[in-house]
Amino acid sequence: MYRQLDPARIIETARTLSNRIADRFPASGLSRVSIELLEVARESQTSIERASRPYWPLRLLAFSGLVLLIAIVVTAAISMPLRGASGGWFDLAQGIEALVNEVVFLGIAVFFLFTLESRRRRALALRAIHELRSIAHIVDMHQLTKDPDAVMAPERATPSSPERRTMTRFELSRYLDYCSELLSITSKLAALYAQHVQDPVVLDAVNGIQNLTHGLSAKIWQKIMILDSLADVTG
Repeated sequence: MYRQLDPARIIETARTLSNRIADRFPASGLSRVSIELLEVARESQTSIERASRPYWPLRLLAFSGLVLLIAIVVTAAISMPLRGASGGWFDLAQGIEALVNEVVFLGIAVFFLFTLESRRRRALALRAIHELRSIAHIVDMHQLTKDPDAVMAPERATPSSPERRTMTRFELSRYLDYCSELLSITSKLAALYAQHVQDPVVLDAVNGIQNLTHGLSAKIWQKIMILDSLADVTG
C-alpha cells in the first residue's frame, strides 16, 4: 500500500487542496489553476492506464515480422545446399552473403516494430510531463508578485509595480503555501509516469520536473520564512 503512489489518493489530495484554495481565495487565479491541476490529475490516471495496457495491433505487427524473418531464414537455409551443389562454392558464398544481408535488414525492421509500442508509451508520457512542466511555471507566475514587501512596506510600491491583491501577512503566507502544495502535487503526478513507464527518457523528464518544482518551492519558502520572521518582530 505504501510502496507505490496511488493515483486515486493524489486526485483526492488535489481535490481537497482546490477546495481549500477556493474557500480562502474564491474566484482567484490560483483557484482556477488548482481546478485545472485537478483535471490534469484525473487525465493523468486515464493516460497512465492507457499507456500501461498492451497495444495489441503493434504487438501483432511485430510478431508477424518476427515470424516472417524466421520463415525467410529457414527457407534460405533449406535451399542453400542446393544452390551450393549446383553452382559451386562461389555461388554458395554469394547465397550466404545475400542471406546475411536479408537477415540483418529484416532484423532491424523487426526490432523497430518491437520498439514501436515502447515509443508510443514514451510519447504519451512525455506529452503529459510537458504539460505538467507548463503548470509548474504557471503556478510560479502566480506567486511571482506575491512578495513580503506587500505586507512589510506597501508604501514602497511604484506606479509601475504590479497590481497586488490586499492581503494580510497570514493570507499571503497561506497563498504561498498553497503554491508550494500545488507544485508538490505536480511533482507527484510526474512521478506516477516514472512508476508505470519504465523508460530512461521518461525518467529523465520526470527528474527534470522534480528538480524544477523543488527549485520553485525553495523560492516560495524563502518568502514564507521572511513573513515568519516579520511576525516574530511585530509580535
